[in-house]
Parts: sequence; C-alpha cells; structure tokens
Amino acid sequence: MTSDKSEKIITFRNILNYSLSFILAGIFLYIAFHDVHFEDVLEIASNANPFWMLIFILLFYLGHIIRAYRWKFILHSVKPDTKFSHLFGSLMIGYGVNCITPKLGEVTRAVLFGKWEGLSRSSMFGTIILERIIDIIALAFSVLVAIVISTENIRESFPWLLTTVYISGALIIIFILFLYFILKFEEKFSRWIIQLLNRFSHSLADKVAYIFSMLTQGFFSLKGRKNYYITFMLSALIIIVYAFTSYIGLIMLNMQLIQPVTFKMGWVLMSISSIGVIIPTPGSTGSYHTLAKSTLVLLYGFGETVSAAYAFLTHIISYILFILTSVIIYFLFYKKKNIVANTDISKSQVEEL
Repeated sequence: MTSDKSEKIITFRNILNYSLSFILAGIFLYIAFHDVHFEDVLEIASNANPFWMLIFILLFYLGHIIRAYRWKFILHSVKPDTKFSHLFGSLMIGYGVNCITPKLGEVTRAVLFGKWEGLSRSSMFGTIILERIIDIIALAFSVLVAIVISTENIRESFPWLLTTVYISGALIIIFILFLYFILKFEEKFSRWIIQLLNRFSHSLADKVAYIFSMLTQGFFSLKGRKNYYITFMLSALIIIVYAFTSYIGLIMLNMQLIQPVTFKMGWVLMSISSIGVIIPTPGSTGSYHTLAKSTLVLLYGFGETVSAAYAFLTHIISYILFILTSVIIYFLFYKKKNIVANTDISKSQVEEL
C-alpha cells in the first residue's frame, strides 16, 4: 500500500510538473504573439532567404557537434575512447525529448549513452550536471559581455538582467564551494549531511546520497590541465557559434533591409534569448519567443511583426531539426543494436554499420 501511495505521489508530481511547463509555454506564447497577426508572421517567415536558412541549419548542427566533442573531453578520464556517434546521438535524442517533455531529455541522454558505452547512469548524470554548470557560467559571461558591448540602453530595457547575472553569479559561487567540500572532504562532508537528514527523512537522505555520488563522479571525470583548457575553449566556441547563428537568423529574414545588422547584435540577441532556455518550457517554447522578440523590439527598434517572425522561424527550425534528428538517430542505433544482438557478425562488420 505504501508503495502504491508513493507511486501515485510521483505520478501526480510528474503530471503537475508537465502541466506547469505547458501552462508557462502558453503564457509566454501569448505574451509574444498577442499583439501581432499570425498570418503576417507566417508570410514574413515564408519569404526567408533559402541560402541563409541553409547556413543557419549548418551552424545549428555545428554548435551541437562542438558540444558533443566537449562532452567527450569531459568524459576523457572515465572512458577516453568514447564514440562520437554515441556522444552526438544521445545528445540530439536528449534535446529531441526535451522538446516534448522538459527535463526528461537529460535522463534519456544519460541512460542511452550509458547503455551504448557500458557506463553507469549515475556517472553520466554527473557529467551532464557538470555540463549544465559550465553552460550557466558561459551564459552569465555572455550576458555580461552583451551589457558591455551594447550601445543601446540594455539595462533600461531589461532592468532584471543585471540582477539575474548577480544572482546567478552568487549561486554559482555557492555551488562551487559546496562542490569543493564534497570533493575535498567527500566522506566526512557527505556522511555529516546524510546523518543530519536521516533524523528527518530516510528517503530524503538516500536521495541526497545518490546526488552526492552523481556529482562526485561527474566532477572527478574532468581531470587533467589539458582537458580543462580544451573544455574552456570549446565552451567559448559554442557561445560564438550560437551568436553567429542568431546573427544569420537576422539575415535569413532579410532584416538588414530594414536597418543594418551586425554580429554584435547577434551576440546580444543570443545572450538574452538564451535565458529562455533556463525556463522549464518544452523546447524553450514561448520563453525563447518572448525574450527574442522583446530584444529586437526594445533594443533595436524592429517592428513587432518582423520580430515575432524572427522568433517563430528560428525556433521552429531548431525544434523540427531536434525532433527529426533524434528520431532518425534513435532508429539508426536501434537497428544497429538489434543487428548486433541477433546476428553473429564480426566486430569489424558492426563498426561499419
């Protein structure tokens, strides 16, 4: 009975989380599109330049290829010979799942990659948490750069932006100190925390112990000065590619005919709109649209309709690519694993599939 009750509680909690995510998406979509005619948005989007759309798509994949390589270097001490196809494949499937159910994509990514490479799920979760921390630090840095390089009054248009950076910075410092104690005094610190929590709830103490284990394995995976440098450089390169993608998106919609567009504009747009990724909506739906449109309207004076068209088109292209790529990769790997399981072909033949 207790097990049934706990399962019902977990199910209810999941339903509540997913419902809140979709409600948030709906609210943000209303904010982004309530003051424009969607027919006009679709007309502008339909006139996008095909050549620059292709460049946008190539940059989209380039950013995630670099992200997969970064994960490879983070995992180097755990398993130096991980296959890039497994890294990229599980990464894209995870993003595809996130487009439908927020947060579940990270779980799917860790489970699939761990299965394909024969690694524990807990260690994979740890490396993904490490990745997310690096991403948040990179995002905070890109926002600070945007504030410095923007000639427009970014603080006046987005008064919450600098506060968000300060809060993020403080949380990052607190989290780094917390991790320092976990890694430096792993047994003593974790034992003390778990003993303290055991007085209140055994289940909570077990969960915290599991989280400590994941974090420890994840952060110990990134070893060696060379891997630190490469991870740092690849993180910077990811941000630059994302900024170029935002910039190309402006050209794709011929917005340079309205007023000059620059890479700096793309950087600022990328930095502010990327905050929408942190908000737990399916595939950043709504949150991205609101922030991208607001940036173009408030900072650069573009019209409401063309700004909404930019947000709509750049998001829908990414969304479709995530879904299609994840489905294709999943079935390719599913077929490969079935062939390996049901036939007696040699290892060299399997590698060629």
